Amino acid sequence: AGVLLYRGFTLDQFMNQCYANNLDKGRGKQMPVHYGSKELNFQTISSPLCTQLPQAAGTAYALKRQGKKSIVICYFGDGAASEGDFHAALNIASTTDSPVIYFCRNNGYAISTPTREQYRGDGIASRGAGYGIATIRVDGNDTLAVYNAVKEAKQYAIKNNKPVLIEALTYRVGHHSTSDDSSAYRTKKEVSDWMNLDSPMVRFRKYLVGKGLWTEQDEIDCKKEARSEVLKAFTKAEKVPNPDAFEV
Repeated sequence: AGVLLYRGFTLDQFMNQCYANNLDKGRGKQMPVHYGSKELNFQTISSPLCTQLPQAAGTAYALKRQGKKSIVICYFGDGAASEGDFHAALNIASTTDSPVIYFCRNNGYAISTPTREQYRGDGIASRGAGYGIATIRVDGNDTLAVYNAVKEAKQYAIKNNKPVLIEALTYRVGHHSTSDDSSAYRTKKEVSDWMNLDSPMVRFRKYLVGKGLWTEQDEIDCKKEARSEVLKAFTKAEKVPNPDAFEV
């Protein structure tokens, strides 16, 4: 969602999709939070795990064949990296020299399965070398480090027409979904320690404050404005009628 918001997807579009109303571009035929935008070159999110990885390799290969100086970036988690499609996708991207960035958010848990039960290596990055793919491991809780890693990966992929694997080491402080209760498989102390000591928002805020670019009042005003805008979008979307249930 953050990537889409940055690229220009509006709050109204987010809410219309979640409400599956008449203004939803998918006309209510997609699950909530499964956003997509042809105009913003963002493929619709899919629920089946890992399907986006081989699709990304194919799309990147098509861009290469068309001679376009464009790349594909594909986001996935550590759990998806345990699926067979992960290996097929990286092999396709590597052997076809396709310009795709595979961005793995290794947040420690695949729903309730911790990484220690998923693999015996030290992470996902080591797999890139096996496929002959340029690989970067980055502190996923350092906003500027992630930005610079992706920037360099983009330049490399475009210049060389080759794939890049990025592993961002981070942590999921929230539940996996509304149907998940993460307290069943981890302690509240574990979560609170991560939030207090290594939260990317806390770290970046401290960085801005240290540079004199942000204040406590700025923080209060920003949160107040954001909450107001979200609630306005909610109110608008819930008043829009739903599409006909029998619409093809």
